[in-house]
Amino acid sequence: MRSRIAICFGGLAVVCLAPVAAAQIGDIPRTPSGRPDLSGTYDVATLTPMQRPTELGEKMFLTEEEAAAIEAGEAAALASIFNYDPAVNTEASDPNRGAPPVGGDGSSGAAGNVGGYNTVYFDRGSAAFQIDGQWRTSILIDPTNGRYPPRTEERIAAQRAAAAARSGGGGRPRQNDGTAYWLEAGLGAPGPFDNMEQRGFAERCLLGFGSTAGPPMLSVLYNNHKRIVQGEDTIMIQIEMNHDARIIRMNAEHDPPEIRKWLGDSIGHWEGDTLVVETTNFRDRPSFTQGSRNMTVIERFRMESADKLIYSFTVEDPTVWTAPFTGEYAWPRSDNKVFEYACHEANYSFGGIMRGARLLEAEFRGEELEGVPNPTR
Repeated sequence: MRSRIAICFGGLAVVCLAPVAAAQIGDIPRTPSGRPDLSGTYDVATLTPMQRPTELGEKMFLTEEEAAAIEAGEAAALASIFNYDPAVNTEASDPNRGAPPVGGDGSSGAAGNVGGYNTVYFDRGSAAFQIDGQWRTSILIDPTNGRYPPRTEERIAAQRAAAAARSGGGGRPRQNDGTAYWLEAGLGAPGPFDNMEQRGFAERCLLGFGSTAGPPMLSVLYNNHKRIVQGEDTIMIQIEMNHDARIIRMNAEHDPPEIRKWLGDSIGHWEGDTLVVETTNFRDRPSFTQGSRNMTVIERFRMESADKLIYSFTVEDPTVWTAPFTGEYAWPRSDNKVFEYACHEANYSFGGIMRGARLLEAEFRGEELEGVPNPTR
């Protein structure tokens, strides 16, 4: 579930908010102590990809025509995904319409995939972003090809082992084919739906998906608002999805290394107009799931103008990548409000997932489907 606005390291992370050279001292809001006032809500949704398309090589900037094509392409993509004609589908849907047929109507939208989201829920941005008047081809800027550096041999081996375990040794994860395929190894074999705690954090409404809370904090499929509440001793960044909150303690010491947190332990200090926040002590599965507990992230925010922050980050994780990488993108201010995010409260599908697994297991064993008990074991 997701809220709607009125209408996607076990190491160290750092957040910096720096001034932009072009912004004059009087152009940005400031606190009574003279610091840049970062408080407010930002809509960080962007169509600019994390990694640069390989065919662009080291091309860092888009032309005006290329940026316009990205914007037009998003509208066309949504029309294709959800099987509608934007020139025709301009009226509000009928609130009294009937339910789609059992199994869906065959379209690629919510009516075809019963229970899926429609365009009301998608908000992955309407355009690429600009920094200092230039359209970017990717969020990543270092390496210069705008792509992740190579993974370490250790990480490659670990991912292969995990894939083999998920597939029962076949080397590729088994797709859900509507059967209790995990019982092929034995009628009492463990499966991916044996316990709710086996499921992913986002599926369980514990963390937003796609590293929306980070660090690094990224643009995702929807719920892309961030709200900064700034004090002298503490800064909080509220994440719209799953109402995650990053707490940045100013001029403090890190927690002992044995204390691990999903969003890490964030300590900040000012360097001129730049806020630097160092985050350590991630759990084994950080919000940025590609990283590890040994990850180091350095985030930077600089005020390009009174209405735009530039958010940058550098990630270093010797367990996963052979070199660090850096990215940056724009955070425009927004007048929208961040409403309560109801996920657990309305997550009826989770019980259905677990009960569905019990039904599939009963069917596989040749048992009667009537009276299959509680969806969890």
